[in-house]
Amino acid sequence: MSSEAQPASVADLLALGAARTPDRPLLTFPGAAGGAADDGAGRRELTWAELDAEVDRVATGLGDAGLVAGYRVMVVMTNRVELVVTYLALLRAQVVAVPVDPRLPADELARRLRSTGARLVVADGPSADAVREAVATLADPADTAPRVVVVGEESYEQLRATGVRRALPVRDPEALSVLLHTGDAGGEAVAAMLTHRAQLANLRQVGAVDPPLMRADDVVLGVLPLFHVYGLNAVLGGVLHAGARLVLATAGEPREMLELVRREAVTVVPVAPAVFRHWLAQPDLAELMAGVHAVVSGSSTVPPPVVAEFTDRTGLPVHQGYGLTEAAPVVTSTLVRPPEDAAASARQDDGLGGGLDDGGSAWSVGTPVPGVELRIVDDAGGPAAPGDPGHIEIRGDNLFSGYWPDGHDGPRDDGWWSTGDVGLLDGAGGLQLVDRASETLTVSGFTVYPVEIEQVLREVPGVAESAVIGVDGDDGRTAVVAYLRPDDAALLDDAGARDALVQRADGHAAAALAPFKRPTRLEVVATLPRTSTGKVRKGRLRVLERRRALELLE
Repeated sequence: MSSEAQPASVADLLALGAARTPDRPLLTFPGAAGGAADDGAGRRELTWAELDAEVDRVATGLGDAGLVAGYRVMVVMTNRVELVVTYLALLRAQVVAVPVDPRLPADELARRLRSTGARLVVADGPSADAVREAVATLADPADTAPRVVVVGEESYEQLRATGVRRALPVRDPEALSVLLHTGDAGGEAVAAMLTHRAQLANLRQVGAVDPPLMRADDVVLGVLPLFHVYGLNAVLGGVLHAGARLVLATAGEPREMLELVRREAVTVVPVAPAVFRHWLAQPDLAELMAGVHAVVSGSSTVPPPVVAEFTDRTGLPVHQGYGLTEAAPVVTSTLVRPPEDAAASARQDDGLGGGLDDGGSAWSVGTPVPGVELRIVDDAGGPAAPGDPGHIEIRGDNLFSGYWPDGHDGPRDDGWWSTGDVGLLDGAGGLQLVDRASETLTVSGFTVYPVEIEQVLREVPGVAESAVIGVDGDDGRTAVVAYLRPDDAALLDDAGARDALVQRADGHAAAALAPFKRPTRLEVVATLPRTSTGKVRKGRLRVLERRRALELLE
């Protein structure tokens, strides 16, 4: 591909970069010392040209293996060079990539293989046994089971063709490029259908933010998992779009991550919200992040007190955003500055709870990136009253094409799509997330947003985190149940201290919340179940409550 050509897929960004700067380092893999895959992989560094050539080899090998455009290939790997190569080779060969969490058990892998009809599975050492077990359950008759290729074994070496045929260019921007599973409502995950158009559109939208998050001279931390859209398109795709360098590793201990940032001279740090509390425990945090100029967080909102302490310690602002798998993923960012008239209006508005900076509130996740439209609507589908929470709807070229396999529940004919989230706009047009529409509770006829209760409970001394869910009571009414994680784990072994924490939390909730919002039960727990990007899996908490109702738990 010539340097003047326009990219038709994310893989084209690699080819364009290799033509411009073939000898510049693109991908650094620190190996086991960097918190990487636990199969003894050592440090590796590839230039743009070297990675491009490796992607060509695997793309050719996929064709030799009988895979054609539109076939699905499941990728079950931890962050490593071969994951990047395989993913980009699939896009280049116009084969649909299906990245999944390598920690999934065999039965869940089998369900996803069944639902996507994958013809091939590429795994690494840590996931190989579960993949083979999953595939074995599908072999009836045996020739219908997908082929398994494992990094480090002969099967993967055979996939790396010795002779290279340059893949045909992507002709249809609406062709499916990747299936990404999403959702945690206690049921099976669904797969969002992302096209080449959607992925590239979001990279262009984020790239149009001024000043940009990533530049060609940046070194970007790639610790977010590449099976998740945040790591896959916002980070890896963002690096390829900006012409930057990626330091790829898996999440390890907080100290290890910070040492990696310093050792590899990382300048841009995209992370999940959960890491900030762990990092604040490091006394030399500022020194470890001395070379960083941008920290970005997504998935959920970082509490303002945590952001304030982090910024005070390091001098670095935390740029937050709102995104979804279905939006490939970025919708809003605090990097996007509001219009001057909106900012001035917001600074004069005393009804947002303070903490305003350039027109945004402390809880804002920013304004839409260029090319994305966002609106807040009421239950009837009309505009929500100013300052009132409502359903978040978005429109843009970055939106998915619906859920696999038939595109159901995708954007409407007018292009708008309801995210399932509830939010409100501050005076500068900044988005504040209120809750998931599916998490919103109706108690005694009143609407209750769990996040409001969670914020109140986090104010209680001794409470590190909280999660609130609704539970159906015997009387048919919804009861509010709160789970509390204490900041001192030793408290869990002291019944008196646990009771005292519950009493403090109950008293604070009674003083700060309306009676119908007050939790009817508070549970102290050691941990809260989380997704790979730090969101609390409330579906798991509901399962616990159902088991409790059936007297399967004490």
